[in-house]
Amino acid sequence: MAVRIALYCPDIAQNAGTILRIGACFGIEVHIIEPAGFPVGDAGFRRAGMDYIDQVTWRRHASFAAFDAERRAEGRRVVLFTTQGAEPLFGFRFQPDDVLLFGRESAGVPESVHAVADARLRIPMRAGVRSLNVAVSAGIALAEALRQTGGLPD
Repeated sequence: MAVRIALYCPDIAQNAGTILRIGACFGIEVHIIEPAGFPVGDAGFRRAGMDYIDQVTWRRHASFAAFDAERRAEGRRVVLFTTQGAEPLFGFRFQPDDVLLFGRESAGVPESVHAVADARLRIPMRAGVRSLNVAVSAGIALAEALRQTGGLPD
């Protein structure tokens, strides 16, 4: 098994496209949990400038419940990235089958999703700034998870 990224109800197609490109470049799956704030599909991602769509494995889930049932059946942990996370990213020990979950740009994830997460992490930043772009956050988190698990390409 390999680390994967999941996006909870993303709002912005360009961010999802950037994350799909990250998935293509690092050879990891990306899962999109609907509803999204844009039409989810190859055509929509191509319009967002995502020319790597043919090189990434991605899946869509009709709901968080459907996604959660599948990841539980596979025995995967959900590692939620949130500005409310108490634990910093760089102190966490990733496992090769973790799912890195990122919330919607406008509102993060609801409390019900927080409740099922196995870990809630934050990316350390200097005081006085609110948050990073979700695609930037996904890149930072994925690089650290792959570094720890030996999943970085040569």
